[in-house]
Amino acid sequence: EVQLVESGGGLVQPGGSLRLSCSASGFTFRSFAMTWVRQAPGEGLEWVSSISNLGKQTFYADSMKGRFTVSRDNAKNTLYLQLNSLKPEDTAMYYCLQGGRDGWQSPSRPRGQGTQVTVSS
Repeated sequence: EVQLVESGGGLVQPGGSLRLSCSASGFTFRSFAMTWVRQAPGEGLEWVSSISNLGKQTFYADSMKGRFTVSRDNAKNTLYLQLNSLKPEDTAMYYCLQGGRDGWQSPSRPRGQGTQVTVSS
């Protein structure tokens, strides 16, 4: 059974940083691209970033470029998202998904339970 467990969220002031983690199990992690998405209160899911299976290619939504950095450690079966220069509009539940950007909205894609990021002074 595929399991994805996010952690690292919290309350941070504008301009602050957080590092999110997603621990994966139940599948061969190094064989899959991975994706981060988020959902702000009252909004739909928004694609944030994807990374290739070996971490050589990374992709970001325009509003996150230069502020967020996706990475992975295949030896630890863990996906990361470094969030810098956080803004109130970054407040959302952040989820990791198995797979890359193509088809990320498919409801069949395994997804974790999410970790809450709140940016507020």
